[in-house]
Amino acid sequence: MSILAALMLLQAQAAPTPPPEPPTPGSIVAAAPRSEWRAISPRDLLVIDLAPKGRAARRVVIQLVPAPFALGWTANIRTLAAAHWWDGTAVVRVQDNYVVQWGDPTEKKPLPAGIATVPERAYLTPLDTVAEARSPIEARDLPETRSRAKWLSDIAIGGTVTKAAREGWHERDSYAEWVEVIDGWPIATDDKNAWMPHCYGMVGVGRNLSPDTGSGAELYTVIGQAPRHLDRNIAIVGRVIAGMEHLSSLARGTGDLGFYKTPGERTPIVRARLASELPAAERPAFEMLATDSETFARYVAARANRRDSFFNVPAGGVDICNLPVPIRPAK
Repeated sequence: MSILAALMLLQAQAAPTPPPEPPTPGSIVAAAPRSEWRAISPRDLLVIDLAPKGRAARRVVIQLVPAPFALGWTANIRTLAAAHWWDGTAVVRVQDNYVVQWGDPTEKKPLPAGIATVPERAYLTPLDTVAEARSPIEARDLPETRSRAKWLSDIAIGGTVTKAAREGWHERDSYAEWVEVIDGWPIATDDKNAWMPHCYGMVGVGRNLSPDTGSGAELYTVIGQAPRHLDRNIAIVGRVIAGMEHLSSLARGTGDLGFYKTPGERTPIVRARLASELPAAERPAFEMLATDSETFARYVAARANRRDSFFNVPAGGVDICNLPVPIRPAK
């Protein structure tokens, strides 16, 4: 062996082993144990089949928000789905960087019996009600002097605490005093009430001017920058968990606010059903990562502080709308 080859061999042997690549949010979720995933009930899934594009089916699946949020509107949506009300309606509006909206283009289709008028106060859910829905015993024992919003915290995230935000990412929000993930859903709060934020993919209820609150027959989903200024002004009733590409890729409307000018521009809705109403062979099944799990805490910390090789500076925080709860087809 030559002297040069020997030196190169010694250098290679002395070279330190590079540190392992820090985990990414995706790799953390992929390694989550089966026990940390929770099945989503088919009664909570609204399945919308759009007219196919060529031979390709276009199915959109929406997960409805759980109690105690938006109870009046979700009850209406279940009634509308059971009556097959959306069959033959259409996507009527696509506004770039804002929303896709669907419903009856004529605005004359009669609503089924049992549709309730929901008051504006239902845009907010009292924190006591949220607490009682999760744990009646703990809610009863909650000290009056303690912030209910902070008591509801499921996860403590290290690495996002600063002098300006002593509780970390939870209190670093421009639209609410406190943000949180509760039972798989993003919420924003003050010390009295909670509400769902307008994040990408969230589904809201179209309405006219106040005091109208919408029935749930006209729905929309966010396809752009989160319009959080709509929070507490419109009911959030769910989120798109599959098929978002079939909505966000639609041609933008050329009329005011992105409404389509002609019937030919609209995308027909062939069928809309609760998954529980579909035959078993057609029924989609999904599960979401438990947000009180160890994996979810690590996932949030990684999203707040990306340390994998692409990133130079960890952000030290995460926006509530940049924290999608992992959802996957059931395995």
